[in-house]
Amino acid sequence: MTKFSEFAYLCQNLEQNTKRNEKISLIASFLKNLREDEIIPTVSFLLGKPFPDGEQKTLDLGSTTLWKISKLSKQTSLLKNQLSIMEVYNQFLEIAKISGKGSKKRKEALLESLLSRSDSIESKYLMRIIVGEMRIGAVEGVVLEAIAKSVEANKNLVRRAFMILGSLEEVAYIALLQGKEFLRRIKIKMFRPMRPMLAQMVYSIEEAFQIHGEKTAFEYKFDGARVQIHKRNDEIRIFSRSLSDVTKSLPDIVALIEEKIYTKETVIEGEVIAIGKKGKPRSFQNLMRRFRRLQKIEKMIDEIPIRLFLFDILYLNGKMLTETTYIERLKILETICDKTIQTPRIITKDVIAAKKFLNEAMMSGHEGLMAKKLESGYTPGVRGKKWLKIKPVELLDLAIVAADWGYGRRTGWLSNYHLAARSEEEFVIIGKTFKGLTDKEFNFITKQLKELIVNETSFTVYVKPKIVVEVAFNEIQKSSKYNSGFALRFARITRIRENLSPLDVDTIDKVQKLYEKQFNFKAK
Repeated sequence: MTKFSEFAYLCQNLEQNTKRNEKISLIASFLKNLREDEIIPTVSFLLGKPFPDGEQKTLDLGSTTLWKISKLSKQTSLLKNQLSIMEVYNQFLEIAKISGKGSKKRKEALLESLLSRSDSIESKYLMRIIVGEMRIGAVEGVVLEAIAKSVEANKNLVRRAFMILGSLEEVAYIALLQGKEFLRRIKIKMFRPMRPMLAQMVYSIEEAFQIHGEKTAFEYKFDGARVQIHKRNDEIRIFSRSLSDVTKSLPDIVALIEEKIYTKETVIEGEVIAIGKKGKPRSFQNLMRRFRRLQKIEKMIDEIPIRLFLFDILYLNGKMLTETTYIERLKILETICDKTIQTPRIITKDVIAAKKFLNEAMMSGHEGLMAKKLESGYTPGVRGKKWLKIKPVELLDLAIVAADWGYGRRTGWLSNYHLAARSEEEFVIIGKTFKGLTDKEFNFITKQLKELIVNETSFTVYVKPKIVVEVAFNEIQKSSKYNSGFALRFARITRIRENLSPLDVDTIDKVQKLYEKQFNFKAK
């Protein structure tokens, strides 16, 4: 059995090594020497997860328990009976099974037992697995390439298998036990969600035509939840963008599919939106109340009615369609579903017609448009230029008032920024983001923030509000998380505003007005 200490030393080496190729080699060498039953837990641990996503288990540990663990992890064990990877994994399984009265104490006891057999290095990485932050640079892309290297396979072949299966742990298991040739034969499995194809952002209709050529397809872009629907005869299951099964929360969508999908076996994609008065879309927050609901669903169906819009088909009656062109997939989709649940779209080479369609989408309360290249295949999990999202965005000038230390590739940088607007004489936080900046800009801001520190913890520094950044976002939501009462959804920094002072930062009154403006076309 592979000792957990060997895994811990691998993690230590990965954390100390900044070169991607060397990280890949270290992981590949380790994977090749694992026993069959150790492959899945090891890959899961590397990714900072006690369990693979598909197992839907949780350790369910509160902050008080984790604080106790952090204290214990600083102690050095004197026991000689060393832990193995499988013993750690099996102990996690036992902890996950515990429920009911007294479960907290029983969970703590098992964790204390685990840590009592761990030295300081093992405890360090046990803790990181438990909290879900390894900070060793073993991100999905690195582990994927390590799997490819371990079996001398093309990384694109491994990536394709990952996107179809949705689990790096399973890909590693298949590759290491059955070889790279078996990866080539992997196809869609019914009721096993595939990772969705992703889109890049552009900011104009003209830019979309420039990328896609003379003619392209434009579809409404909804502020909803993307779903992947699997149907085989009378069995229907619905999966979210994160591949979670949300079927039980959406019985009204299941009934709609039964009525309006005219084929025996298919995998189709669409978007679900919440609707309010006169059929206007409601905010994403309202929709999430439906997706998370497992009780009193009938009441929620009345409170938050939803609509389904389909836009793609990936599989039909035994045939994968991912390598079929978008325009061919669209024609197939139109033959197997009712027109009332198809996404509004036009196919055009006319800039004026496309702009008019964009305006119609915005006036209907939607986010913007998707532009899709007519000859494009479906590439699961890949964000490319075959699909483009066009969204007119609002911008705010905000101050950085605190920042968290990064991990993985961002180790050494202050890179998760707490963004604040002005409220009279103080600054109030309305969101956080690490998105939008280049490595050079991360490095620049880190140096600037270090000179502005007024207080700090091991993870966060609090600074004078001197650095101003321009921030784009998808939506402003009401939130109790921040003292401002608002939160930015999908915030991203578009540029550093070196010419602005803290006095130029946008006010919370402007944030309030932008929040209200959202409901000019949406249901409140």
